[in-house]
Parts: sequence; C-alpha cells; structure tokens
Amino acid sequence: MTTFEIDPGRLFIGGRWREAADGARTEVVDPSRGAVVTTVAEAGAADVDAAVRAAREAFDAGHWSGLSGRERGRVLYRVAELIRAEADELARLESLDVGKPITLAHAVDVTNAANDYEYYASLAFALDGATRDVPLNAHAYTKRGPLGVVAAITPFNFPLILAGSKLAPALAAGNTVVHKPADETPLSALYMAGLLQRAGVPDGVVNVVTGAGPVAGEALLRHPGVDKIAFTGSTAVGRHAASVAGESLKPVTMELGGNAAHIVFEDADLENAVAAIIKGFVFNTGQFCMGGPRLLVARPVHATLLNILAEAVPGVPVGDPRKPETVVGPMAGERHLHKVEKYVALAREEGGRIVCGGERLDLDGGYYYKPTVIADLPGDSRVVQEEIFGPVLTVQPFDTEDEAVALADSTPYGLAAGVQTSNLARAHRVADRLQAGIVWVNDWAMLDPAVPFGGVKDSGFGREYGPEALASYTKVKSVVVSLG
Repeated sequence: MTTFEIDPGRLFIGGRWREAADGARTEVVDPSRGAVVTTVAEAGAADVDAAVRAAREAFDAGHWSGLSGRERGRVLYRVAELIRAEADELARLESLDVGKPITLAHAVDVTNAANDYEYYASLAFALDGATRDVPLNAHAYTKRGPLGVVAAITPFNFPLILAGSKLAPALAAGNTVVHKPADETPLSALYMAGLLQRAGVPDGVVNVVTGAGPVAGEALLRHPGVDKIAFTGSTAVGRHAASVAGESLKPVTMELGGNAAHIVFEDADLENAVAAIIKGFVFNTGQFCMGGPRLLVARPVHATLLNILAEAVPGVPVGDPRKPETVVGPMAGERHLHKVEKYVALAREEGGRIVCGGERLDLDGGYYYKPTVIADLPGDSRVVQEEIFGPVLTVQPFDTEDEAVALADSTPYGLAAGVQTSNLARAHRVADRLQAGIVWVNDWAMLDPAVPFGGVKDSGFGREYGPEALASYTKVKSVVVSLG
C-alpha cells in the first residue's frame, strides 16, 4: 500500500487549517494501484458557511479588494514563482492523485498553472475602465471592480490547471474565493492554499473546502453569501448549478462537457495528423473535456488512416505514471474505468469494429484501459454522440466538406474541434462554420492563458482564459459627471 502524508490535510478557512465541524474524513485513492494514500477533511454545510463568511469578511475588510491592481499583481507574480519552485512536489501530487504521467504533470499541469498566475498578474497591472464620448455636457467614464465572493468548483481531471484558471483571474480582479475541488482529487488544492498564503495572499481571501459535491458543493452553490459561481464539470451537474444560481440571479460561468470532432481532409499531412489525432484522444487518458474522441476522415484517406492508427496506437506507452516514459496512465477512478468499459461494450452491440484496444490493462491493481479505436459505428450511435471521457476514438468517413461540418456539429456539445488540412482557405472557412468555442488547425490542445476557451450548446457558457475571463470576475460601474 502506498503511503503518503499531507500536512495538514484539513480545511483551509480564514487563513487557518481546521478539521471539519463533525470531524468527518474522506479517503484519497492512488488510481495507479487502487490503494488509499491518505484522508482529508470532508466539509459539511457548517464548514462551507464558515468559509463563505471568512471570504466575505476578508472582502469587506479590503485587505485584498482594496489594493491596487499593481499590488495584487505583484503577489500573483510571487505565486507563479512559488509554483515553479515547487514544481516537483506539485507534479508528484497531481500524478499521485489523478494518475497523470509524471512527465505530463510537469510539462503541462505545473507549467500552465504557473503561467495562469503570471498572465493574470500582468492583467491586474492594467485593470482599468474607459472614458466615453457622449453627446451630453458631461464627462462619462467606466470603472471595473470585483464582484465579491466567488465560489470556484473544479473537476477531477486537471485539478491544478482548472483551479488556476479560476482563482488567478478572480484574485487579479480583487475578489475573494471559496474553492471546492473534486472530492476525488483534493491534494493540489490543499497544497496551493498554503502556497498562496506564503506568496502574501491575505487570510480569508482564498479558502479551500474539500468534500462531496452533493454536500459541500451544494451548500456552496446555495449559499446567499456567494456573489458568483465559476464551475467546471459535467453538463448534468452544470445544468443543476446554473439553475440554482438562477434562483438568486448570481452570475455564472460554466465550462462543461465536450465531445469534439477532429476532421481530417484528403489534403492533410497524414504524419502530422496522426500525431495530433493520438494526442487528441489519449491526452490525460482521454479525461479531457476538450479532447478529440470523434475522428471524421475524408473517404479517400479513411482506410489508410485507420491502418496507420491500428499500428501506431498500440505502441503508445501505457503504464505506471511515475515512470518518465509513460504517456497514458490509469483512469482517475474505478467508476471512470467502468464507464469506459460500458461504452466499449455498447459499441460492440451496435456493430462497431474494434480496430485496437477494447479492454482494460491488468497492472498493479490500477484503473488502466488500453487506448481504443472503433470504426463502423453509425452517426447516431450513443458511443459517438455521448461523452465517454476515456481513451476511446470513434472513426467515421465523410464525402464532402458540408457533410464533415454537419457530422462535427451533430452532437449536443460544442467545446472544441479540430481541422487537418493543407488548404489555408478551407481551414479558415471550416473553423468559422464549426459550432465550438475553440478550433485547432493542424494540431490539438494548443492552449495558452491568453487564448480564451469555453463552450456553446451543452458545453456551457462564459470563457476561461484571456482578458474575457478577467472581465467575467468584475462588474462595471458607469460614472457621468455633469459639466453644466
């Protein structure tokens, strides 16, 4: 059994570590071995109330919201520096908690988390309003200010990055935060609470409550002291969260499920396309809302590309996430593994042909599943239409550009999409037509804090990253001064 200690492994409220009010604890499991590694405090409604009250007191005191954007930016720069200094430990925690390959955790999760805080630190320096030319005998201008207390609710698949994508802009704008990480993957959130405090974030500005979504998450959604909800998670839970927020007219941003299409035209560079295709569906073991699990291939190259994938995909290194050569680790939990198994079984029932994979990998008692490619499924198959959230790729042919776009847009989701083509005009034309918040051309998962992403349709609303995200954590006040 793996041993692991986190100090203190408790709730972080008002700048202090504390046990849950009822003393409850919850287990944290290493998905690479299926073994319990530690326990953390499990918050209840009373703990959430204490965290929101601490955040409100900190906001009203003005120790953070009252600082200039430059002063807040300097603290956030220190956060970025500390993340880079603590990169090894943060990568270890993400690998242990989520099952991420350690190389991926270093190169992607830790790097992007540091970049998040650095980017929004720079925007905090320039957070301002605007003067407006009006046909009045008056001087008109706008001011941007923080909303107040933000509830940040984040998922299990990218705990460090998706926390940073919310906390960094929220803090840059002067808000205070109560963060509820996924109950399965709380470790990096707890570590970051201490790191933020070390960087100089005042007590009460960031609070972390670990615990179950139906209890701690629900209490946070419904708390009258919360001024904004920032949520990333499943579409089903997102609908509920938006409904609760609507009851009290709270502003909400929702980054929800995805089922992106990756379109390969006949003029694509197939070598480049194959690399992007594999990255698109095995990245983070397929547990990526902006992954590319639906491959649409022009009929002239369909058979060729399937043959290439049949040879290439089984060679992707799957195994112990602690080994630097590993590309695909375990699923983040047993329930996620079972979900993938059910969808592959359904694919077989619906007449799908398993090109490669199609079974779990028995290794160290962990939750591993072999990267799987499935062909010959109809477009209305549930396996094609629904979000599997695992290392599974379905492949469908198309004959025309219009058909490719129609197939790509045929699901309820609209978070991401991809296009492989050497025709620049086609790339721009198709990208413009696709119903997706972000479209990648000739690669996949090119992300940077300066580039916003988010969904349309059932993939949510609002944007993470970019100045657009910062704007969503502020309110605008107009001031009109008579010159008469």
